[in-house]
Amino acid sequence: MDDVLLKTICTSYGWTNPKLQIIQSGLINKTWKVVTTEGDFILQEINAKVFINPITIDANLQALAEYSTQFFPDYLFVSPIKSKESKSVLIVDNQYFRSFSYINKTQSFSTLFSDKMAFEAAKQFGHFTYLFKDFNANQLHITIPDFHNLTLRYAQFKAAIQNGNTTRIQANAALINEIESFSSICQRYELFIQYPDAKKRVTHHDTKISNVLFDENNKGVCVIDLDTVMPGYFLSDVGDMIRTYITPVSEEESDFSKIVIQQDFLQAIKKGYYYYMEDELTEFEKQHFFFAGEMMIYMQAIRFITDYFNDDRYYKINYSEQNLVRAKNQMYLLKALNSLPEFV
Repeated sequence: MDDVLLKTICTSYGWTNPKLQIIQSGLINKTWKVVTTEGDFILQEINAKVFINPITIDANLQALAEYSTQFFPDYLFVSPIKSKESKSVLIVDNQYFRSFSYINKTQSFSTLFSDKMAFEAAKQFGHFTYLFKDFNANQLHITIPDFHNLTLRYAQFKAAIQNGNTTRIQANAALINEIESFSSICQRYELFIQYPDAKKRVTHHDTKISNVLFDENNKGVCVIDLDTVMPGYFLSDVGDMIRTYITPVSEEESDFSKIVIQQDFLQAIKKGYYYYMEDELTEFEKQHFFFAGEMMIYMQAIRFITDYFNDDRYYKINYSEQNLVRAKNQMYLLKALNSLPEFV
């Protein structure tokens, strides 16, 4: 960040003697820790290429923060602080910035190291949705349209096969056939969202472990990074936890033999999410708890291969075959999950 821009931001917040430390976690927004005479803060630049209208994110956060303050004031709801002009979003040179108070004696992690940690994280995401169970989720803006719309993602996949890079498509006919052989997941998803007992709630939509704050004893404190909070189905939050928690390696792993299912982590997710949500979920939803993992893993495999066939327009890559590796990784994970007794 250049000095002129930093000075403008600091003036708006009334910060003096700022020292910036970039925070590497997160693939969308740029994030810094700012140490100032007035205290420590988190500063973020919102990625306006991903979030087309960043003001809607702020409107969502303000509405939820107001509700939180009114009905459960003891919950740590992390919302932006106001500038000296009472603005929670600063627009400087067509860039969007906001700041949060730095929460002392908390920590976040990029990977899980125990089933207890998976339990704590799932408990926090369940708690978040439970607290807002009486909030009208339809009041929230859609910050990323069709973010977890599997029907749309599958249609984009089919379009990429027709219109994408022919060399890449022809070289991966077997993978295409494998992905298409799991298309019944799309049909189950469509039946799910049409069913009256599939409820839309206040949903986080990005439940990776780094979006949970833990205390010094590794107990969950709250969830953070609320930009993708929108109306949604429980499938999104539970599915993304299953996708990212149950195997010891990430979607970047090219040695697929390392992709194994940690069943204790899988059960910890269910136990943690049910801590608050068991009586809130309908019986129909409970019957689809593990389907959430299938759906999200399958969708991510589709998104990666679609981007690969479209010459890597969306996901950042460090080598030419990275999206292909990611897609194969996720399909391997899907098959491993399907081999468990719950799915046989």
